[in-house]
Amino acid sequence: MFINKIHHIAIICSNYEKSKNFYVNILGFKILKETYRNERKSYKLDLEIAGEYQIELFSFPDPPERITSPEARGLRHLAFEVDNIEDFVKYLKENNIVTESIRIDEITNKKYTFFRDPDNLPLEIYEK
Repeated sequence: MFINKIHHIAIICSNYEKSKNFYVNILGFKILKETYRNERKSYKLDLEIAGEYQIELFSFPDPPERITSPEARGLRHLAFEVDNIEDFVKYLKENNIVTESIRIDEITNKKYTFFRDPDNLPLEIYEK
């Protein structure tokens, strides 16, 4: 096996400041590096989760919208592990972020639910 792990996930946003606020101030990811690439008129924000580099947040002028929800071909959703799902759902709601009802994974018996980022990207939280 040559692959060790997933290195990072790249997300293209429509409103850089709004998405930066969401991922940094609401979800609590740490900024490793923020770069403005003048030739592309684009920001690249490297974010860390629990001590590991994991997300690249990009802004590009006029990116096309996502066509449909999770059942579209391509990335279905991005999932994050939490210790206590009820506490995190309460926190999201306090920050005006709508979540679906908490469900139980029929295979693992773990709790999970979905919410959306500022560009309507489906995000999942999954209890440890």
